[in-house]
Amino acid sequence: MTTSHYIAGRWVEGQGSDCISISDPALGLPFAELKAASVAQVDQAVAAARDALPTWKKVSASTRAAFLRGFAEQLGQRREALITLQMRNNGKPRHEAEIDLDDAVATFAYYAELAEQLPSRNRDVPLAAAGFTARTRLEPVGVVGLIVPWNFPLVTSAWKLAPALAAGCTVVLKPSEVTPLIEQTYGQIADTLGLPAGVLNIVNGKAETGAALSSHNGLDKLSFTGSNSVGSQVMRSASAQCRPVTLELGGKSAIVVFDDCDPDQAVEWIVAGITWNAGQMCSATSRLLVQDGIADVLLPRLQAALKKLRVGNPLTEQVDMGPLTSQAQWLKVASYFATAREEGLQCLAGGQALEREGWFVSPTLYADVPKDSRLWTEEIFGPVLCARRFATEAQAIAEANDSRFGLVATVCSADLERAERVADALEVGHVWINSVQAVFVETSWGGTKGSGIGRELGPWGLSAYQSVKHVTQCLG
Repeated sequence: MTTSHYIAGRWVEGQGSDCISISDPALGLPFAELKAASVAQVDQAVAAARDALPTWKKVSASTRAAFLRGFAEQLGQRREALITLQMRNNGKPRHEAEIDLDDAVATFAYYAELAEQLPSRNRDVPLAAAGFTARTRLEPVGVVGLIVPWNFPLVTSAWKLAPALAAGCTVVLKPSEVTPLIEQTYGQIADTLGLPAGVLNIVNGKAETGAALSSHNGLDKLSFTGSNSVGSQVMRSASAQCRPVTLELGGKSAIVVFDDCDPDQAVEWIVAGITWNAGQMCSATSRLLVQDGIADVLLPRLQAALKKLRVGNPLTEQVDMGPLTSQAQWLKVASYFATAREEGLQCLAGGQALEREGWFVSPTLYADVPKDSRLWTEEIFGPVLCARRFATEAQAIAEANDSRFGLVATVCSADLERAERVADALEVGHVWINSVQAVFVETSWGGTKGSGIGRELGPWGLSAYQSVKHVTQCLG
């Protein structure tokens, strides 16, 4: 692939020093290659977005909505190709890749509706003082840089692109170098729809490209999803410009199972929370808190369920879980298996890499994990579940909240009043009660503490790309 960057409405060849190798994780082999963008090309992309901004932000809300619906329709028309690419480059099972595609389509459709409502959100403000009138205006924040991760490509970019375009912003999108191919689709769709040149720009690359974008003085805002280590660098870059940021970072989330819960149903929720996308989710519920009264029944059933999961190549096998997406992540998860052995943790399932081609590990369960274990406190980003027992509701809440992260949590209980009470007490951004991790575009996404700054999705996602202007007039 030579023309892998979309700048000012044209596909151009990369001029950077890095060469990006794109792999099929089920085979552990590369299948595509592209040349990274240079720093100069990042400058060109930002300049193109800056040039396009004055016209794009004046485009009518209904016109922007029509473009967003066009993105949704075009994604649907490319359905099978995009699902296959998610399976091949990410290692996702088909049912997960299908949900990813549906999520992206729903996001563009939802923000098309919100875009149409924008004129009605500019309104008069009642004042207590006589002799003055006031009104609010919601305006696009400007040129935004979007940096997205490798675990949910297409989806995370939709969560950022759709509200940014709806608000009237112009964007420069930097996909992950691990999974850059699927985001090319957005440039192709922009061409098909006739999106004005410069409204959407896509630059691919590694750390050099990301650093050039995050530190660029031509941006008005930066939205980043990824690791805490990179997020802190992004925040430092933004601080030099006093530039607003949205950061969606890591998690070490808890799933709390009370003893009145049906154990088989609980197992279903627990397994989904740790093995979806092979556990490569910031929202993975990797800390299991199980009440004493159900632990001896639940843990053996959970152990059996994890051992029964079909792990393999989603393109050639019927699987429940695919490989880890990159060799680097495979090595990281393997290092935690070694740490678990060093710490003497009790392994009930998995705990090892699979002896086959590709970057596969087994779904893993450790029991009675100490609170000071690295596996209990650190984000692993793999299908590794650590369990601890608790006696009381207060203890469960305290242990669930005892984390530097605060992204999500799940509560499992037949007592809905208790479940609601516990949900209200948890220091996180999103809680599920008796459910798998169903994420809807109408709800918010984001966390507390070390899990980030700001919210995506819902009306909050649109507000993240808007600035508020008040106009006050003296009538005297």
